[in-house]
Amino acid sequence: MKVLGLETSCDETGLAIFDSEQITSDNKGLLGQVLYSQIELHALYGGVVPELASRDHIRKLVPLFNELLEQCNITKDEIDAIAYTKGPGLIGALMTGALFGRSLAYGLDVPAIGVHHMEGHLLAPLMGANPPAFPFVSLLVSGGHTLLIAAHAIGQYEILGESIDDAAGECFDKAAKMLGLSYPGGPNIAKLADNGDQNAYDLPRPMLHRGLDFSFSGMKTAVHNLIKDTDGSESDPKVRADIAASFQHAVVDTLVKKCVKALKQVGMSRLVIAGGVSANSHLRETLERELAKINASVHYAPPALCTDNGAMIAYAGYERLQAGQADDLAVSCVPRWPMTELPALL
Repeated sequence: MKVLGLETSCDETGLAIFDSEQITSDNKGLLGQVLYSQIELHALYGGVVPELASRDHIRKLVPLFNELLEQCNITKDEIDAIAYTKGPGLIGALMTGALFGRSLAYGLDVPAIGVHHMEGHLLAPLMGANPPAFPFVSLLVSGGHTLLIAAHAIGQYEILGESIDDAAGECFDKAAKMLGLSYPGGPNIAKLADNGDQNAYDLPRPMLHRGLDFSFSGMKTAVHNLIKDTDGSESDPKVRADIAASFQHAVVDTLVKKCVKALKQVGMSRLVIAGGVSANSHLRETLERELAKINASVHYAPPALCTDNGAMIAYAGYERLQAGQADDLAVSCVPRWPMTELPALL
């Protein structure tokens, strides 16, 4: 089964084709993928402008689709099914991919299915070289989401903890802006932190000893106050690097300790981490070190599948399509969509 995946939940237009007949030890079924990022478009505003994002998706969907077909050396008539991101995300952006996907499926007379964006991230590591087996704990850190989930099987998810205010990715973006760094904040904070001392400043770890929920708004405020109280921080490269390193260390320390706590709480020994923040090298190194102490393993998505992409949507769609699930002709998108509402695979 060849499944076209469409991801348009925010500021990246991702398309990919997953072929279940091409799964080997070296190739996990991904025929090809294309990705267009709107970073330059939104950098001027320091964050995503929803209306501009929607318009850019419309502009790029058809050219990217044609590029993908050429890359995979297939025609559109060889597509067996279409999966598109149904939610959560920006409603206008979601609708562009949903309407394109549903219309194309109707024209080709093939089934279509709307996919949960975060389930796509959760399942992306299954396309890697060392796929984890269920059950496992998953830390999903993508854009506006920070979630700890006990995944018992596809569609059988138990929310262990989530952000009650700013997500980790949002906090990275806001801290970067305060330090005069461009959008997106995560990679730029990490780059600046490489030249800093992570122990230079003692930043808070909010809610560290209060269950498994997260809160990063206080950390954002702490960075703001630190910059304000550190004279010359805006022009002193060493001070800025130390603040970036200390901030990154505080976020990573919080995430890692919550993960360790979650694994112990549910009695599992596998952790899956996915989403854009999962590409952070300091987070990966710290997780590997701390999980080794409790004989637990950590699994990631391949680097190209950490950020938003069409491949994860194609794969998640395939898993549900082969279980007999599909959507009707009605097109609906869900900007807010709890993962616990997803049906389990039969």
